[in-house]
Amino acid sequence: MRKDFTTGSIVSGLLIFALPYMLSCFLQTFYGMADLFVIGQFNGADAISAVSIGSQVMHMLTVMIVGLAMGSTVLISQAVGKKEEKKIRQAIGNTVVLFSLLALLLTILLLLSVDGILFLLSTPPEAVAETRTYLRICFMGIPLIVAYNIISCVFRGIGDSRSPLFFILIACVFNIALDFLLVGGFHLGAAGAALATVISQGVSVVCAFYQIRRHDLLPLSFHKEDFRPCKSVIASLLKIGIPVTCQDGFIQISFLFITAIANSRGVVAAASVGIVEKIISFLFLVPSAMLSSISAIAAQNVGAGKPERAKKTLGCGLTIAVSFGLLVSILFQFISPYILGIFTHNAEVITMGTQYLRAYVLDCTTAAVHFCFSGFFCAYGRSLLSFIQNFLSIVLVRIPGAWLAAVYFPATLYPMGLAAPLGSLLSALLCVGIYFHEKWE
Repeated sequence: MRKDFTTGSIVSGLLIFALPYMLSCFLQTFYGMADLFVIGQFNGADAISAVSIGSQVMHMLTVMIVGLAMGSTVLISQAVGKKEEKKIRQAIGNTVVLFSLLALLLTILLLLSVDGILFLLSTPPEAVAETRTYLRICFMGIPLIVAYNIISCVFRGIGDSRSPLFFILIACVFNIALDFLLVGGFHLGAAGAALATVISQGVSVVCAFYQIRRHDLLPLSFHKEDFRPCKSVIASLLKIGIPVTCQDGFIQISFLFITAIANSRGVVAAASVGIVEKIISFLFLVPSAMLSSISAIAAQNVGAGKPERAKKTLGCGLTIAVSFGLLVSILFQFISPYILGIFTHNAEVITMGTQYLRAYVLDCTTAAVHFCFSGFFCAYGRSLLSFIQNFLSIVLVRIPGAWLAAVYFPATLYPMGLAAPLGSLLSALLCVGIYFHEKWE
């Protein structure tokens, strides 16, 4: 169902859009963790490593696909704001064509690159066979994974973040049930986990198409010409989407660098960083939801010729995200040891993890600022600005900061944890500077 965010309460609009989106992200994270949990109950270290490594690859791929699809979301939102049905249909049609070709290309290239990926990731020898099987199955299911994520992006483009939540819920339920059936019942190991992921997302796609046809969730009458590739539309999609997907991909790569730095400090530091990263990923659901919400809602208002309302959307999003960031930053200074204790009983890991988390959690505040601005820049089709500030923060502060902290403060993880919020602080300052320097008409 199309939702108009060009009138009414901005705060209500943000919450209406953000809450289902946030819950959708939570469910995606949850069933990814469920794969590891079920594998751990029925299999040894080789299968656990295979699913862990394979899911990392698939997560990175999914993040980059969704990043590229941000161009579609923004273009559709702008057309909704202008109330131009033809442009809405054309944006959706070209999205379908572009990502269908992309899915086919990715499937072929990745299937041919499996062994190369295993080598680059330094996969443990005992986990190579299981990881290869996991990746091959997931790569064959890429068309379904792309369709699953693109449907969600299209709905968010028309202002509907609730329908994707329903589709993701279906995928989540099926994935967990199939994990227990294929991994626990049929003892298929990593192959079972991969099949569960692909099949569940396939079921979700089928259900999405069924709901669209039955309940008219996409009230548009499409024509053949809507699916005819249009250079200007595709160029606009890519102009927004490519910087976002590059930015998201670069963030994932930076995580790998920081993980490698932590690994060099020993198994306790590695375990501490690994647990904290999972905790932070949940906390970051709020600023991530704000980024997407501001992007979609502000884009509607840009399309409707209401730049002041787009700016107010940014202001409201900043207030919500920064308030949340300050709250958890303060709260986690007191409860971090107890949160770490949920994941491990190792006293050393709890101690070092607490040091890292108390510093890293400050990023929930500083990152909230540049996340909101990034959503605003994307709404205007200027996602390159988001990429530049994020790239600079990672290259100049986050990665070198983590390395320097590891070298000069070997007894504690607190300085290493500060690298992330300090990097985000640079991003935030750059975003504020860009905002006041540029014109937003």
